[in-house]
Amino acid sequence: MRLPELVIFDCDGTLVDSERIANEVFAGLITAEGLPTSFAECVERYMGRSASSCLVEIERELGRPLRTDLLRLRAAGVDERLAEELTAIPGIRETLDVLAAAGTAVCVASSSTPTEIEFRLRRTGLAEFFGGAVFSATMVPNGNPPRTSSCTRRRRWAARHRTASWSRTASPGCSRGRAPGCG
Repeated sequence: MRLPELVIFDCDGTLVDSERIANEVFAGLITAEGLPTSFAECVERYMGRSASSCLVEIERELGRPLRTDLLRLRAAGVDERLAEELTAIPGIRETLDVLAAAGTAVCVASSSTPTEIEFRLRRTGLAEFFGGAVFSATMVPNGNPPRTSSCTRRRRWAARHRTASWSRTASPGCSRGRAPGCG
């Protein structure tokens, strides 16, 4: 099997198991607000959506405004758990070793901030695989949703390579695509 010249990875849920933690924290906060929400329901209903659109939906269902510090509490809860529990996705280190041995270039394209990506990669011991090849949606005017910022970055990098592939979290799970067409 011929490997691509470049593989572009999403970070959360593809390289590191942060999506589980974030959704567990958010489900707990939503439940505490009075809308019982399981982890599975949180993943299905809110994963991959903007925080503001989630809050609007939750407030509509509750029939009242949420506490004003909910997003701050969510961020603090997620950060605390990530610092203690974050791990690499099982098998990703071996995958990166195979790609490195084959001479396949790798990078990260994520909607997380550069600081968040760096912390996650360092915490899980994956930073060494990517060096400076880390791209955030915050680096461009129109960040994710998909097919905007990270697709633009993919196209730019893929233009220097004959073949490229990327792997990113879908809702939940992983989807794969090929560049430069981005889909």
